[in-house]
Formats: sequence, C-alpha cells, structure tokens
Amino acid sequence: MDYRINKDALYDTLAIWNGYLKRKVHIIACGGTALTLLGVKDSTKDIDLIIPNAVEYSYLIKTLQDIGYKQVTQYGWSSGDLFIFDIFIGNYVYSTALLESPLNENNHTLIKEFSSLYLGVLNDYDLIITKIFRGTEIDLEDCLDLITYKKGSIDLDKLERRYRETASYDISEERVIRNFALLIEKVKGA
Repeated sequence: MDYRINKDALYDTLAIWNGYLKRKVHIIACGGTALTLLGVKDSTKDIDLIIPNAVEYSYLIKTLQDIGYKQVTQYGWSSGDLFIFDIFIGNYVYSTALLESPLNENNHTLIKEFSSLYLGVLNDYDLIITKIFRGTEIDLEDCLDLITYKKGSIDLDKLERRYRETASYDISEERVIRNFALLIEKVKGA
C-alpha cells in the first residue's frame, strides 16, 4: 500500500472537491505538497494546504464535511483513506505566521485552475521559512533540494532578511534562528 501521494493523485482529489464547489476557493499548497507540485519531489506523505481567505476556508470545510470528510487532527481532514489534508487558515502554516497573505502579489505561483478551485504554491522564500521553522532533518533536506532545483534563483540574503523578520514574531525565535544557521551551513557545504 502506498503511503505517499503524487501530483496526479492530488489533482484527482482536488478535481473531486472542485465538482462539489459552487464558488471560488483559493488553495495555496505548502510543505512537501508544494515541492511535489513544483516537481522537486515525486510524492509527499503529508498534504499541506493554506486557505488564505476565512470565508473560503469555512465554505471549503463545510463542503468537505458534506462529502464525508472528518476532522482527525487539529488541522487534519480525512475521508477515511490513508491521506490527511492539513488545511490552514489565513497566513498560517501550523503555528508559523507568514508576513503577508499568500494571495498577495508574488507570494504564490498558480499551478492549476479548476472551474471553482484555484491551486497555487507558496513562494519559495515562505516555503523554506515554514519548513525550516519546523527544523526536522527532512525539512532541511527538502529546502536544500528546492534551493538546488531553483539553480541560484533564490537570493540567500533576501531569504535571510525575510526569515529573520518572520522569526522576530515567533515565540521560539532563538531556536528557529539556529535552524536557519543549520540550513545555511548545509547550503555552503553542498
């Protein structure tokens, strides 16, 4: 049994959701989901999505409940299969507050637009920030893979400035700054 979901299977699930939606919902993928949609990774075991607009979030959650999804964790929704969709509201990914809405200009990239469902991925900088805030070895490796995949288009000075500003609002500022130092150490050693 496969415990990971690839881009095509994710599109298939989102197409089903789209079929039940009667109005526009903007979804911004983050985490490993974004990396999978970008082609950096073949698949992901976690499906992480941001719904920046509170009204759209409420509407999507109600629709998911209507088609049989149940809340199984603080952020997680499942239809009873293997996959849990972690769905975050506003400009949050878990407890990390992004500096701006993912819907603001340059804060996401459109990946696919269904009739009612708009699917984007979080910008590279905020994607790295949210993964490094968690600071697991897998998150570090994912960030290294993204930086390598982008072949120098990620400005490390800009990333550091944005990271430090985001960290200044976090209760674990010192810990997340250490996580960033580990990433930079790995980038320079690669």
